[in-house]
Order: sequence, then structure tokens, then C-alpha cells
Amino acid sequence: MERVAFLPDETGQPIHCLLNPNSVVVKRLAGLDRRRTWGGLVTGTRLTDDPLLVTGGGRTEIEVDLLFDITLPGVVVASGDVRELTRPFWDLAENAAQPDDYGTPRRVRFVWGKTWNIPAVVAAIAERFERFTSTGVPERSWLRMRLIRTGEVTDAAAATEPAAPTAAAGTQFEIPDVPDDQVTFHPIIGSEDQPAERLDEIATQYYGEPGLWRALAQFNGISDPLNVPPPQVLRIPPIEAIRSIG
Repeated sequence: MERVAFLPDETGQPIHCLLNPNSVVVKRLAGLDRRRTWGGLVTGTRLTDDPLLVTGGGRTEIEVDLLFDITLPGVVVASGDVRELTRPFWDLAENAAQPDDYGTPRRVRFVWGKTWNIPAVVAAIAERFERFTSTGVPERSWLRMRLIRTGEVTDAAAATEPAAPTAAAGTQFEIPDVPDDQVTFHPIIGSEDQPAERLDEIATQYYGEPGLWRALAQFNGISDPLNVPPPQVLRIPPIEAIRSIG
């Protein structure tokens, strides 16, 4: 039977499993959220269930359990350490460095024969070791990976994402000079105790394209795009100006 392989987009070189998994768990989470107002969550003593907001989208998760054992016949590992076989799978859970100093998850394709061919990112990985040598070197590993399915990359989808910068790391991109009368001001209000707003949500609100969050961060000089705490005011330029960054 054909073995499972993980095919990273970056290299195109398959990472093969030692053995096929005994089980694969697929879980679907619908695009739902608890309904909120400016004052917080919508609640009530007479409600039997929380009011829900249909946000669209959703998430499909795939959980795979893999076994690696260097004591099996025909398995040769020069170091005698099973981690030599599992290290490439851990690398899939690391963010890929980008020239603009931001990290992006590594896209990988889960391939198993003609039945499974799923584009995904590795959301979590855990490893349990067994069969240790007298010096503490593990010879067997149970590896659990949790994948989140991603959409197929098409020409149309790629056209909506900001072009990948080609400058060296640390290069400052040219920020367009946009007059204030052409800028929308987005106040981030609240207190330090409230959750920070996310730039991808703000980019979706104004441009309908969450992928423009990087350029929005550059335009506002934000060093941590995942954490925009109050109080401050963001400048939201026209979409033509934001697309010209980077």
C-alpha cells in the first residue's frame, strides 16, 4: 500500500512516513461565533442557548497519528535516534521566514494514494517517545499531527494577496503619501484589559481582503500586527494606495 507523504509547497520534496497511520480523524467546525454588541456578548437569563452569528467559512481539521520505530527490520538510521526521522515533521510547524520579517505558516499537502490529497498547514504536533537506550536515545516515536485545511491557491486568489516583497530583510518599503482628506480614521477604543483588534479583521472591514493586513501594518508603522492595543487611531488609506506598498 502506498505510504502517506507530506509535500511542502516550499521545496516540493515529499516527506515520507515510515508507516501508514492506523486512523485519521477529520473534524469540521462551522463558521459561527457568539453574537456581540458594543457592550459585549449578547446574553439573557431566558435564553437557553447563546445567540449565534453566521460568519461564513469555517475550519476543517485533520488529526493523524504516525508511528516511527528504528528497530523495525529494514529501517536504518545512522544516529540510532528516532528523532532523525521525525525532525522534518516538526519543521512543518515552524513559520516560514519572509523578507518583510513576518512569518507565514508553511503550506503542506497531505497525500495518501488517490483518496487523500489535502492542502493544509500544521497547526500542532506532539510526540511521545518509547524504547530508550541506556544513554537516553529514543528508538520509537508516536507522532500526532493536527492539520488545518486551506483553500487551493488559484490565480484568482493569488491576485487578491499583496505581492511578496523581494527586498532583503530589514528593508523599509516606500510608504505612499496620502492626504488626510483621503484617509479614513479607525479609532481603537477601550482599555488595556480588552482584547486587541487584529489587522486582518480591520483589512476585511475596509477592503474586503484580509490579506492586505501586512501593507496596513507598514502604512501605520505597526511592529506587531497581531496585537493592536487601544487606545490609538489607525489611518486607513484608499485601497489603491495600500496595494502599492511592498
